[in-house]
Amino acid sequence: MTLKTTRRTLMIGAAATLALPSYIRRVNAQAPLRVAGVHASPVENAWNSRIHLAMQEAAAAGKIEYEFSEGVAATDYPRAMREYAESGVQLVWGESYAVEREAREVAADYPETAFLMGSSGGPSGDNFGVFGTRNHEAAYLAGMLAGTMSQTNTFGSVGGYPIPEVNLLINAFRAGISEVNPDAKFLNGFIGAWFDPARAQEAAIAQIDAGADILFGERIGTADGAQARGVKAIGSLIDYTPRYPETVFANAIWNYGPTIDAIVADIQSGSPVGRDYTGYSFMKHGGNALIYVDDMVPADAIPAMEAKQAAIQAGEFEVPLNAEEPA
Repeated sequence: MTLKTTRRTLMIGAAATLALPSYIRRVNAQAPLRVAGVHASPVENAWNSRIHLAMQEAAAAGKIEYEFSEGVAATDYPRAMREYAESGVQLVWGESYAVEREAREVAADYPETAFLMGSSGGPSGDNFGVFGTRNHEAAYLAGMLAGTMSQTNTFGSVGGYPIPEVNLLINAFRAGISEVNPDAKFLNGFIGAWFDPARAQEAAIAQIDAGADILFGERIGTADGAQARGVKAIGSLIDYTPRYPETVFANAIWNYGPTIDAIVADIQSGSPVGRDYTGYSFMKHGGNALIYVDDMVPADAIPAMEAKQAAIQAGEFEVPLNAEEPA
């Protein structure tokens, strides 16, 4: 199989010895690790773009060499993983949500290669680590702002699939709203795709027509619907404000850099990577953050949100992790 995107190296460093398995080999701290990304969606997709950007930044800092493929279909995904492992990369990054069994089989066949996969399951063996998306704390804080802003008291959200990582994000947004507005009503829709802006826009418009005047966009396209109908929206993962300056007033940002730093440190120290790296997406590690536009948010809503943010960062408050499918 020819990978959809030619493997590209962004930083060139000295080659590390392959005499020992990658996941237990002590690597010279000055030698970047060879990392391959297998992206199921285009790297422009919000979720993938955050990882792609963090990989590029790590490469620019000399921590890794980064090569990637994008738009890899589930039927080709295991083969792409194998090709990268055969090429001698030290870490294969991927998203195994649609190919959990197959991805784990590949990792078992290449014990000398470390694997880090977005996954709803747990780690496996010494070389298969997992992570989940956790910008739920920022979504909670965004909900606290949104809860004071609605005219209809109805809030919508548009997600990709009802998997735990998506559910807990939407539920955290709702919990933040409910903290300041216990009478709020909620609408939600899943579009059955990770990257289909047109479908997300349609779902957003349907919720607006049903009464929602503030939307949480777990998927790209939600803000387009909000903009078309003249209501406000919240972005997830990336900053949508520049593209929708009159529509998006807050964003629940995800920062993947701390996760990359953690697994690179493990590989360099000779530690097994078969563990859960999800925690590095938490706010206390700098893994997620809320950004908002001051003049689009009621001034009297900010102090309570900032107090809650400080409590989260200090470990005095934990945003509930509710992975149940939102009604």
